[in-house]
Amino acid sequence: MEATPGRHVIDDQIAQGDKVVTRLTATGRHERDLPGPLPATGAELRETAVAIHRVADGKIAEHWSNRDDLGLMQQLGVIQLPGT
Repeated sequence: MEATPGRHVIDDQIAQGDKVVTRLTATGRHERDLPGPLPATGAELRETAVAIHRVADGKIAEHWSNRDDLGLMQQLGVIQLPGT
């Protein structure tokens, strides 16, 4: 993503049958505006995620993912939880 260049690191990956599950960590710096608008903050960001892919005929046929968007919004200063 242009607004938050960085990298994805695969922490774990498991395959069984036609499914591949990947746990990953994405890191980057908030260098450009994000939709919303969320002006660039220069903040170092870290987000964890789990992605599941179903593979058919050697290609990804379906994809599901779950990301820690709440944690990302906290890092960007968009959301502040009570007591934090």
